[in-house]
Amino acid sequence: MAPAAAFHHHGSQTVCVMDASGRLGSTLVERLLKRGYTVHAAVQTQGDLVSFNEVASDNKNLKIFHSDPFDYHSVIDALKGCSGLFYSFEPPQDHSTYDENMVEVEVRAAHNVLEACARTNTIEKVVFTSSATAMVWRDHSLSESSTELDERHWSDINFCRKFKLWHALSKTLSEKTAWALAMDRGMNMVCINAGLMMLPDLLITNPYLKGAAEMYENGLFATVDLDFLVDAHVCVYEDISTYGRYLCFNHVITRTDDALKLAKFLTPSSSQTPSYGEDKVKERMIEQRISNKKLNKVMVDFESGSQLVDC
Repeated sequence: MAPAAAFHHHGSQTVCVMDASGRLGSTLVERLLKRGYTVHAAVQTQGDLVSFNEVASDNKNLKIFHSDPFDYHSVIDALKGCSGLFYSFEPPQDHSTYDENMVEVEVRAAHNVLEACARTNTIEKVVFTSSATAMVWRDHSLSESSTELDERHWSDINFCRKFKLWHALSKTLSEKTAWALAMDRGMNMVCINAGLMMLPDLLITNPYLKGAAEMYENGLFATVDLDFLVDAHVCVYEDISTYGRYLCFNHVITRTDDALKLAKFLTPSSSQTPSYGEDKVKERMIEQRISNKKLNKVMVDFESGSQLVDC
């Protein structure tokens, strides 16, 4: 075990989760409360406000904030008194599809929130949620096929534009914006680059899935379970030695039957075999070319949130 000193003692810490309304955000709020944190849950829409307020009435450690990432003062309010921020972007409800405009929206939100953090003198650490799509997209025919992809890699912006990979472009540019600000202001930030989040209501329209067949062919189609993703966020926040980016996944789809299973799950109504399966349904293994060693090193000593508060 790592010496206890390597992890924050968080008995009385206050942290902010923004946006707290998505699946990741709301699960993170629950996990942090279980671990003894006081949580400021920042949500964008009134509907989410109502559902959270019911939970909050039972828990004195949970405070709900209505906070729009584009309204600087509402962000400052939510951050008041917090020593940490968990930030993930939830598309505004009137704008649920990822397109070219979303890129600008997401970049502006990241800029605003990080700017607010820089001016909040209590914030000691920011955990920024990005995506593996900010790492995997470049012209693979030009790259060394033997190289393993990890935290040092960034998706190529021109490549993303050319192939209209708007999710990847949004994630890449918003993460770069956040890093530029964090470095400029001397803020302590770590980033979680998450694989495709495997949820029961995952749809084929999920913007992460654009180019899924190519990701698969290149050994880069990584998925992550919600619980593991939440643990990773808490772990990189509490471990004081964490730095930079962490690629986060716990499965890579490398086998034909895995790919077909996922395709069936995403399109339950259609009976036809997905087009990329036809000619190669015979089982084949694709070499995994993506590595999560950096995250696994810190997760080894982390005790997940299932146990009771240790304060």
